[in-house]
Amino acid sequence: MTSDSELLRRYSEDESEDAFAELVKRHLDLVYSAAIRQVNGEAPLAQEVTQSVFTDLARKATSLRSRETLSGWLYTSTYFAAAKAVRTETRRRAREQEAQSMADISHDASTETKWEELEPVLDHAMHQLKEADREAILLRFFEKHPLAEVGARLGISENAARMRIDRALDKLREDLSRRGVAGASAALALTLSSQAIQAAPIGLGAIVTGAALSGTTITTAATVTTKIIAMTTLQKVLITTALVVAAGTGIYEASRASRLLEQNQTLQQQQAPLAAQLQQLQRERDEATNRLSAVNTEVAQLKSGQRQNELLKLRGEVGTLRRQVFAEAKSNATSSSLEKMLADPDPVTKELINQQAWREIKLRFAELFQELKLSPEQIETFAQTYANPSMRNATDAEVESRLRSLLGDAGYARFEEFNQEVPTRATMKLLKSQLGANQLTEEQASRLWKIVKAEPYDLTYGIEGDMPQVLRGSKDEVSHHLQQVAESNQHVVQQAGTFLTPDQLAALQTVFANALKTRTAQAAALGQKP
Repeated sequence: MTSDSELLRRYSEDESEDAFAELVKRHLDLVYSAAIRQVNGEAPLAQEVTQSVFTDLARKATSLRSRETLSGWLYTSTYFAAAKAVRTETRRRAREQEAQSMADISHDASTETKWEELEPVLDHAMHQLKEADREAILLRFFEKHPLAEVGARLGISENAARMRIDRALDKLREDLSRRGVAGASAALALTLSSQAIQAAPIGLGAIVTGAALSGTTITTAATVTTKIIAMTTLQKVLITTALVVAAGTGIYEASRASRLLEQNQTLQQQQAPLAAQLQQLQRERDEATNRLSAVNTEVAQLKSGQRQNELLKLRGEVGTLRRQVFAEAKSNATSSSLEKMLADPDPVTKELINQQAWREIKLRFAELFQELKLSPEQIETFAQTYANPSMRNATDAEVESRLRSLLGDAGYARFEEFNQEVPTRATMKLLKSQLGANQLTEEQASRLWKIVKAEPYDLTYGIEGDMPQVLRGSKDEVSHHLQQVAESNQHVVQQAGTFLTPDQLAALQTVFANALKTRTAQAAALGQKP
């Protein structure tokens, strides 16, 4: 596939409209999806932003052609263009309807990675990442390139690309958590992969291409006009100078003035071809405007008659498929979403889920690996043994045997002890992310650790979004479990209130509230809504 830089070079050097059209086709969905999220779903405004971004790309083609991929630049340009468009639209609406007030956007602190919660803050969070991390996530989840191609585009190996994506997802997840959108990394990755990109409206690509190319033509015409105006000013200076010199220096200077006048006539003759060139540019501009008008007419046709009926039919089919998927997701209350995805024969989905599951295990037991001084190969074996789908039907004894063989008796004993501390470690980590600059002292952290660890394991496990087995029980069992979790949380808060500051205590309550909301949502997803 021809690289973005090569297509941009063809356009900037050879004025190849086909090359620019290919760039628009390649990145249109990315730009439009980012735009429509940031303009609150207003399709006409999103189309204006998309057109503005590609017009800017056409103007800056020469300076951008050294970039191997344009995804990051286009994504960032869309972010600022959309922000400007929203500000302009807000001011316009304020003038037209002064009495209207905008409703405050309330961020629900649920730890589910729901698209309706993620969508308003996604692009702001993405722009908190470093450019290299943002490029990696865009290529992998927004443009859905395989890991090998992501590595090739970034100039790194496939394994290095995987590691960069993992790190970037961690950072993005932490930032989203601070914005009130929490959830497991696997859910975040799947949500980005399935929801972040939506197809741009039919015909928008042709409109954008025509408008962008038309904009650069008009800019070129303005440049030529400026040169002509400047040349006319120079002529005036020459004439004035010739007349002044002729008046004061006699016959010799008069002859010199005569020569200057001849030069002026020569310049006027040279101006005639430039005027003709300007007229040609104006004709080209008019032709581009006519092409844009034709495209607009075609879009209007798409919105009416038979083409509109076809579009509505396709939308109806998509809606039917979505309802079928939702019904299937709720039909089996004894299987988790992860298990259903693993049963999906799609190899890309399986690869994504397996990698995310192993990655979660590596993050959870990172301190244990360091303590036991495990090699990278041993860590990989541990993660695949602990979370491999092929071990799903294995007995506890089989899993224990494999882990004991890998870690040794002493290492396995330490693993069991560490595993019991996982909920406590998760609670402390989530609280740290909530506190910001107001972190706990060593004494406060030590006391809180003991309090949380003293609570029953089955009530504290799952605070990071893992689904406890009890949520697959009956509605009564789920309700009883959630009530016990709430009571356990309150017990911890009451004890912590004796040594935490009010702000620290409020942050702890937020952590517990988010965790309880996650469990409630998980139970509802399994058809066991209490």
